[in-house]
Amino acid sequence: MFRTALRNVLAHKARLLMTVLAVMLGVAFVSGTLVFTDTLNEAFRNQSAKSYDKVAVAVTSYANPDDPKQQPGISQQTLDKVAGLDGVASATGLVDGFAGVADPNGKLIGVGWSNKGSNFAPGKDGKDAAYDFVEGSGPVKADQIALDKDTADKGRYKVGDSVRVATNGPVKEYTLQGVFTTDDGAVSAGGSLVLFDAKVAQQLFLKPGYYKDVTVTAAPGADDDALLKAVEPLLPENAEAQTGQALAEQQAKDIESGLGSLNQMLLAFAGIALFVGIFLISNTFTMLVAQRTKEVALMRAVGASRKQITRSVLMEAAVVGLVASVVGLALGIGLAVGLRSGMSAFEVKVPSGDLVIGSTPVISAFAVGVLITMLAAWLPGRRAAKIPPVAAMTSLHTAPSTKSLVVRNTIGAFITAIGGAMIVLGAMKSGETGRYAIAGGAFLSLIGVIVLIPLLSRPVIALVRPLLTGPFGVAGKLAGQNAVRNPRRTGATASALAIGLTLVTGLSVLGVTVGRSLDKMTTDNIKADYMVTMAGSGALDQSALTALEKAPGVTAVSPQQAASFEVKGDWASVSAVTAATIDKVLRVDVTGGSLDTLGRGQIAVADSTAKKRGWKVGDTLPVTFNDGKKGKLTVGATYKDSEFLSPVLADTKVMNPHEVKPYIPQIFVTMDGGQTAKNEKALIDALGDNPAITVMDKQAIRDQFGGMINMMLNIMYGLLAMALIIAVLGVVNTLAMSVFERQQEIGMLRAIGLDRRRVKRMVRLEAVVISLFGAVVGIGLGSFLGWAIGETLRKSLPDYALVIPWDRVGLFLLLAGLVGVLAAMWPARSAAKLNMLNAIKAE
Repeated sequence: MFRTALRNVLAHKARLLMTVLAVMLGVAFVSGTLVFTDTLNEAFRNQSAKSYDKVAVAVTSYANPDDPKQQPGISQQTLDKVAGLDGVASATGLVDGFAGVADPNGKLIGVGWSNKGSNFAPGKDGKDAAYDFVEGSGPVKADQIALDKDTADKGRYKVGDSVRVATNGPVKEYTLQGVFTTDDGAVSAGGSLVLFDAKVAQQLFLKPGYYKDVTVTAAPGADDDALLKAVEPLLPENAEAQTGQALAEQQAKDIESGLGSLNQMLLAFAGIALFVGIFLISNTFTMLVAQRTKEVALMRAVGASRKQITRSVLMEAAVVGLVASVVGLALGIGLAVGLRSGMSAFEVKVPSGDLVIGSTPVISAFAVGVLITMLAAWLPGRRAAKIPPVAAMTSLHTAPSTKSLVVRNTIGAFITAIGGAMIVLGAMKSGETGRYAIAGGAFLSLIGVIVLIPLLSRPVIALVRPLLTGPFGVAGKLAGQNAVRNPRRTGATASALAIGLTLVTGLSVLGVTVGRSLDKMTTDNIKADYMVTMAGSGALDQSALTALEKAPGVTAVSPQQAASFEVKGDWASVSAVTAATIDKVLRVDVTGGSLDTLGRGQIAVADSTAKKRGWKVGDTLPVTFNDGKKGKLTVGATYKDSEFLSPVLADTKVMNPHEVKPYIPQIFVTMDGGQTAKNEKALIDALGDNPAITVMDKQAIRDQFGGMINMMLNIMYGLLAMALIIAVLGVVNTLAMSVFERQQEIGMLRAIGLDRRRVKRMVRLEAVVISLFGAVVGIGLGSFLGWAIGETLRKSLPDYALVIPWDRVGLFLLLAGLVGVLAAMWPARSAAKLNMLNAIKAE
């Protein structure tokens, strides 16, 4: 039986090629993902170990520098005490924060969130062990800096050049003293690193005389654990010490955990591809077995048992899976190398290191490839073994019994009903609970629809038959008949496309709906012409607000300042704004009282907060501010909840006296003449042409809120494209085997006058019909899922309203038709080239 199985594989190389490709793609994705994440884990682990190789003890302060009750960090006195301990070779204080470097055109170098500044900390030899200088040296004066090599190259800066650097305050110019290389995470993430003199860094990022972190190196023979015990009693309350080894291990775990989500996402898409591939494999083996029915019957007649027949088919599948796994593993390793190199396109550096190919990717590749193929081939093999020898010899194609169809359709309807009910119930809930129910319901619904799809094929395809017969004549009529001749085969082929388009359509409906809601939220709530923010989502300095208030053409300015106060043990989040201008830059829908009361020192409260806490207009609240001082504030107004406003509004004059340093994430500006190039330039000039500050008009604000959604959608489309490629292979495979099965029929049609052009048209139209059928099913189910998931977000998106992206739906249908045309090219050409006489004589 093994020789028979091997002979059958070699006899059907071309037909099994599609199956090999489908399995190969899935295996490549699985093995490539595992190799990629293992390689990154090892590279970052080695980098982390290298970073803390000479560190005996690492100290980190978690104090809030703006809290006057806390020591803002680790003082110089504490650092000196640590340095004086027995067994300590050196103790180095570090402080860091945001620092952005402008290129010669005034644009920010880097990605904002990973632009970092720190202090140069030389030892007794005048060198800082954390950095290798390739030009010049570290900064030793207040007007000097050093830059990492990548940033210096991007800005085309050389030692001695003047460099503009932005922190949370005004832009300043420094002289470039040196250029260095580093394994610092900020630079690896595509950002920049600026080194300042220690006193300058303390002034910029913390407070003079204080450090955020301390690294301790041990003298020869000193024990790290003993040093840790000696250091801990010297530290302030909000500081924590760890050995360098423990910290390196913790960072390695954090990196592994961070990469875990990426790993899971990629493996999920690999699973989808393999799930789609199951239908292609099952369809392939079903048709191969059907074509060998007489051969199977003869084997049964000469003594082969049912188990032997089933094992023969499974052996074929194992050989196919083994070949696909070998090729897929090799392709996966190449994919891992490509992903690693491709990260540079996003300005993300990966630490150097060897490619890691462990046992897990190899075992997974063969387990997935062989087992998935055998699983998909098991049912066709079992079905072949159950055919009685006499029945098989007298009929090449045995129609399924009525009983089997009834059982199949009943099971499919039952599973679909349960899945649909779970989706509807999940849509009625909000948050993760509802989405988990929808995910389970979606899986069951997909399975149910796949089981039912042969039943659906006849009525759905019957609707389009008139469209085929009219313009395409006999070829169209024959294509319609061929598409429903074998509902199971048509259904299995369409299922692959349906799964892919279900996911793509669901993501599109959800993404467009959420994007439209966010867009409506920005246009409805923002009256201002511009929103000013800091790069990397940092806080703007008070000087930026003062500069904007004095800018020419400005008619209204208000910050969106984050603050808070305590009322009877509960903290309330506050948006501190300019009372006189808030209604000119943001829409505040007042539901009670008057917003003018903000200018008189009163507060406004969102409706949901007022209802939850039982506050009403006119109530006086006893409050405790961030500095510990107590006071009383009166509720002067209530307003409709807004995504742009905190639950409480107060004037900056009320909150600022109690803040050490106001935290200003955004400033909204309205200008005379609205959004113009001249007005935008005026704001940029007023802010000192600061590269770290972004001035956004309304369109840029929309892009900021909706851009992430569009980027995620494009990534998802790219990953799901693999599932659609496998679906295309399924259509090609089905048509090729269908043409082979119908050789005699095609020969007869050619003999009675159907020319080659119309034979090609017949096969192409059959492919288009099957593809569109799968697309319609997928788009319908995907829209249903998109609606359900969107309902769980309704509470968090007040302006939520379902949007069906008809333009994308039309594009998906068009692409499905194109898939059919492309998939039919080879089978149609093969059908047209059949020799009439040989085809008529074929069995």
